[in-house]
Amino acid sequence: MPSKMKDPSKTLILDRLDRRILQRLQRDGRMSNADLAKAVNASAATCHRRTEQLFKNGYIRRVRAEIAPEKVERGALVIVGVVLDRSTPESFGAFEAAIKKLSFVLDCHLVAGDFDFFLKIRVRDMADFNRLHGEQLIALPAVRQTRTFFVMKEVVDNALLDF
Repeated sequence: MPSKMKDPSKTLILDRLDRRILQRLQRDGRMSNADLAKAVNASAATCHRRTEQLFKNGYIRRVRAEIAPEKVERGALVIVGVVLDRSTPESFGAFEAAIKKLSFVLDCHLVAGDFDFFLKIRVRDMADFNRLHGEQLIALPAVRQTRTFFVMKEVVDNALLDF
């Protein structure tokens, strides 16, 4: 089966203006095109065209609101290390498919080291996590062990990319 190569003519090479647009939108995705154009010293038409290209080429995945977790009763942040019972493509695939269905899991990362995956979860409180852990997390396919870390203080969370 032939591999799907990207058409090189459609690959966007980031220049200084593109980077400035990305940096501004990363700080405030709600900026109007007129305000963005002014901030990056470009015409509104140029800024709009460049922003559309950045979306089209996958540099900007999406724009969304960052919700204050404590305002929606999700103030407790929990990191969970997961060890699977075997290291096979099937067990990893089954776990990954199942974890994607759990709406309380914010992030899931395959990692190297003592754990196979790290999960980032937001819950109301320790009792809420205990219920989810007992009913859903340990029942996931191929899970041998979990280790839970309750975050006491968020020092840096969702920092801006430095580029």
